Amino acid sequence: MIQINPDLCKGCYICIEICPKSVYIISNVTNDKDIKIPFPENEKDCITCHLCELECPDQAIYVEDKK
Repeated sequence: MIQINPDLCKGCYICIEICPKSVYIISNVTNDKDIKIPFPENEKDCITCHLCELECPDQAIYVEDKK
C-alpha cells in the first residue's frame, strides 16, 4: 500500500519520474498549497522497490512492503 501525505508534498513529482513501473499520475486533488499531488493510480503494478519513498525530498511517501 502506498500512502502520500498531501500536507508534506510540494509537487516536485520526483516519484513520478523515478518509478520504474509508472505507478503515479498527477491527480486533480490539490493540497493546502494548491499543488496537485501525485496519486498511485497503478498501485497494483508497484514492485515495492521504495525508490519513490527514498527519493522524496519531503518524506511525503510511505510504501508498505507486500506480505
